[in-house]
Amino acid sequence: MSQESRHIYADADALARNAAQRLLEQAHHCVAERGLFTLALAGGSTPRKLYSILATDPAFRDFPWKQTHLFFGDERHVPPSHLDSNYLMVSTTLLATGLVPAANVHRIRAEMPDANQAALDYDVELHSFFHALIRFNNCPRFDVILLGMGPDGHTASLFPGSKALEEKDRWVVANWVEKFSTTRITFTFPVLNAARLIYLLVAGADKADMVHDVLISSPRTVLYPVQRVQPHDGAKVWLFDKAAAAQLPRTF
Repeated sequence: MSQESRHIYADADALARNAAQRLLEQAHHCVAERGLFTLALAGGSTPRKLYSILATDPAFRDFPWKQTHLFFGDERHVPPSHLDSNYLMVSTTLLATGLVPAANVHRIRAEMPDANQAALDYDVELHSFFHALIRFNNCPRFDVILLGMGPDGHTASLFPGSKALEEKDRWVVANWVEKFSTTRITFTFPVLNAARLIYLLVAGADKADMVHDVLISSPRTVLYPVQRVQPHDGAKVWLFDKAAAAQLPRTF
């Protein structure tokens, strides 16, 4: 059974700082327990703030980067120098200071012409890395996976109506996204739901309607991809800013 908690912060900056503190604590805990911390990153503006804090704020100087391995929960089918690339965003924030060893950064080779091959290669890389590590339901057991939520209820690159929603075996797939007429490379739900801990970072007034729909209007009806994020033996933590949580009851 998964555990779920929800927290609301004054703004996106406060949300990002709290997430950074949570990651620091989790990283130290995992390194002390197993000598390793595995973290899957998300794209978007709120994670950007989080990554900048981790890289530059002196309060996080003791983050155990040498024992931390970074992965990407999804990526656009573009080269790493493209403005839409999640890797580019991470490289200009979290990785810019050189604190993270290059060998600890496992990026998706999304510059490959064939997105399916890029997804397959990343699937193989995950199998290789987690071969000797603990798994859950034969999936990699990430210590933490960071996720966001779009106004349409998508998470990672698992969009409403897309084929990847029903993937049961592959860990990483190329997913055609009709609304953008493009392919995204993404973790699948078996991987997401094998995680020890998932942080869902949701900021901005444009998310308020969907937050209400997901948590208030249809909490027990799976209408949106984000509702399929249910760790089988882990915890899901929602982190909202006030704008995203504006339609939630005051007693929520």
